[in-house]
Amino acid sequence: MAVKIRLARHGAKKRPYYRVVVADGRMPRDGRYIELVGRYNPLTDPKVIDINLEKVDEWIAKGAQPTSAVSHLIEIARGEKPEVEKKVKISKKAAAKAAAAAEAAEAEADAE
Repeated sequence: MAVKIRLARHGAKKRPYYRVVVADGRMPRDGRYIELVGRYNPLTDPKVIDINLEKVDEWIAKGAQPTSAVSHLIEIARGEKPEVEKKVKISKKAAAKAAAAAEAAEAEADAE
């Protein structure tokens, strides 16, 4: 039996909330799990990462394999890796408005 430590998605549409669970690899993503070992909420600021590291270490010692996403969250929870924030991407219209405002401010500064 391949045991995995993975994320189970909960919450409403476009409002994800994840549970970090230990589950049989053959079970569905949101299906039955063996044990709940943590929670992850990516929507709050700062993101909430609540993982019981003792339970995770016990399961890894028993042979459970964490997924790449969960292993990244475990590193953040242990303080080994700082949390990476995504860059805020502005739209083309907003970029054009900002460029126009910068040009207008530059022209005004040159006129003085």
